[in-house]
Amino acid sequence: MSSSKQASLYRMMTDEHTCPFGLKTLHLLKSQGYEVEDHHLTSREEIDKFKEQHNVETTPQVFIDTQRIGGYEEVRKHLGKKVKDPDETSYQPVIALFSLTALTALVLNFSLYGSLISVQAAEWFIALSMVVLALLKLQNVESFSTMFLNYDLLAKRWVPYGYVYPFAEALAGVLMMGSLLNWLSVPVAFFIGSIGAVSVFKAVYIDKRELKCACVGGASNVPLGFVSLTENLMMIAMALWMGFTHGLV
Repeated sequence: MSSSKQASLYRMMTDEHTCPFGLKTLHLLKSQGYEVEDHHLTSREEIDKFKEQHNVETTPQVFIDTQRIGGYEEVRKHLGKKVKDPDETSYQPVIALFSLTALTALVLNFSLYGSLISVQAAEWFIALSMVVLALLKLQNVESFSTMFLNYDLLAKRWVPYGYVYPFAEALAGVLMMGSLLNWLSVPVAFFIGSIGAVSVFKAVYIDKRELKCACVGGASNVPLGFVSLTENLMMIAMALWMGFTHGLV
């Protein structure tokens, strides 16, 4: 008698569409040592009939020992795997962002000057971080501006500032990467960084509000606080440093 683990998977696989969660479920089961009977639902009629027969609203569906387990997330739970809560706070986006911008700055510095760490590498790290943070905001300016209005003091008084901010951050970051037009990039970075720092400090540390940070765009679950404050303090520090080194302050 076979001791292997058996599972039956029913997933959508038509000429027009292959269900991505079906593929992920198939891979998950196989990686856990299951022999999978992989049943393809190849037409809308087959899909609708299957849903009606088993009284389910979605596919894929997995059966183990004749018991219906459910879809991808239910299978993960059944196998003791973590299922991410879509509302759970997470610092993963900013950890990934700052890690990659720091690594890029170090590699650039090594490629051009033969050393990893220098003042130039630090400048590039901050400028690159500003550019990438702005890029994330610019993916959906409407969503960002809405979240931004929850705490930014200037945006609350002048709503268009929520739309201007990511463009200003991107402009300052790009110019600072090449130390170009410092007379423009320095005051822009200092202005938006100062307003942002005061706004975050007031919202988090004085008003004690629990909000989501708009720093990595309008769809993140990063909590407002240290990360956003750091973003703004970095811009202020960069503006002051470049202002002093280029004789603007």
